[in-house]
Amino acid sequence: MNPYIQYMYSYPHKTAYRPLSGIRLADCADSLSGPGCGLYLHIPFCQTKCGYCNLFSVTGAGAEEMERYLDAVERQLNQYRRILEPAGTRFSDFTIGGGTPLLLTARQLERIFAMTESYLSFEENRSIVIETAPNQTDSEKIQLLKDRGITRVSMGIQSFRDRELETLRRGHSGKKALEALELLLSFGFDCVNTDFIYGIPGQTIRSLLESLEKAVSLGPQEIFLYPLYVKHGAGLERELRDGMVLEPEKAFEQYREASSFLKSEGFRQDSMRRFVRRKSEHLRPFSECGFGTSLALGCGGRSYVGNLHFCTPYAITRQDCMRELYTYDNTQDFTVVTHGIVLSREEQKRRYVIRHLLIRPGLDIDRYREHFGTEILEDFPLLSEWIGEGYLARQCTPDEVGIRCGSGLRDGCCDPAQRKAESGWLVLTDDGLALSDYLGPQLISREISGKMAEWETMHGQTNRPLMQQLKTL
Repeated sequence: MNPYIQYMYSYPHKTAYRPLSGIRLADCADSLSGPGCGLYLHIPFCQTKCGYCNLFSVTGAGAEEMERYLDAVERQLNQYRRILEPAGTRFSDFTIGGGTPLLLTARQLERIFAMTESYLSFEENRSIVIETAPNQTDSEKIQLLKDRGITRVSMGIQSFRDRELETLRRGHSGKKALEALELLLSFGFDCVNTDFIYGIPGQTIRSLLESLEKAVSLGPQEIFLYPLYVKHGAGLERELRDGMVLEPEKAFEQYREASSFLKSEGFRQDSMRRFVRRKSEHLRPFSECGFGTSLALGCGGRSYVGNLHFCTPYAITRQDCMRELYTYDNTQDFTVVTHGIVLSREEQKRRYVIRHLLIRPGLDIDRYREHFGTEILEDFPLLSEWIGEGYLARQCTPDEVGIRCGSGLRDGCCDPAQRKAESGWLVLTDDGLALSDYLGPQLISREISGKMAEWETMHGQTNRPLMQQLKTL
């Protein structure tokens, strides 16, 4: 078993998207009406490209290129407003990701906040999330974020060890990361998140724990732990071909030790990657995944409107990213949907299951039945196998006692006589949670797998871990 097959942060993957015709955003106005929509803005610019990064981002952009991009975003906002305003759309959360959003100047960041507020309507208690990196975290920009009511700031640190940072091609030192995190925390945001990577060549359990100990001592409300993936088009691909070795078995041991440490320090584990402080007053409440409406601005983000998912074509290499960026900058009509996928009922079920099972509190069986009119264990017999293997638990309620039972909890933690056979929750055990990147991909349909494989053949690329990573435990 290789525990690191694919990070299922969404479904289906963008490589399953295809050209679309005859669809306009206005046709989806009913799905956009009222409150509760999410907004995402992608800023694709970075100072350097990290060695593991396969996200949509470009380096070397100057002030003129960034201004041209923001001009295009404003055109998109203006055109979306004509559809969203009559529908009464109100956004409950706004996320600015990348790329490195804080690579923009303070004036450009202010322009983003001003024009989104000018063109769109937001709920009073909206959340605003933004990403940053150590080299771009300075007092002027952080003060601007604080003044603008940002509720969550996420900083990619990955490690405090210089050698590990050099391996990852992060472009900053451990000292710089520590200073940036201290500065960020001093502003008192509701939530500060830090990202760390394990499975780095040369990394040990001790060096990983030392990085986490430093972070925990400073008091961030969230910590995300990511396994190192190297895929086609990433900077470390050449090193892998030249003999650099990734060792999944060591990475898995590091994950086990790191998750145990964080839980001992008062963090609750909500997914394979996310750890949150139990006593935090500003934790994001759980909301049902899989059916939320979200609109993306910019190049590289994806929109979810009912059963329609759409975005710019998937791109990894610099050449492909630059081509898509040029196309976006010169687009005159953003209301035409040209690339995406319309989910069938079957694929909507799979998306619902994937998005709920891989995070806690898990999947409510009654809610699944209400949405689809069918029984989840009949639709997905594989889940019964996971229960038998100790990866999945069936519980009366999503309480932490049941979650902690681990592989010993095979058919729930409540008295079977008190449990309705057709009700309850399905929750990954600790063993199952640790194998999310192994279990999740098993839920991909044959149709979507075929589309992903077709994309790989057409582009001569793969979105799967390179062969050097496909060792088994």
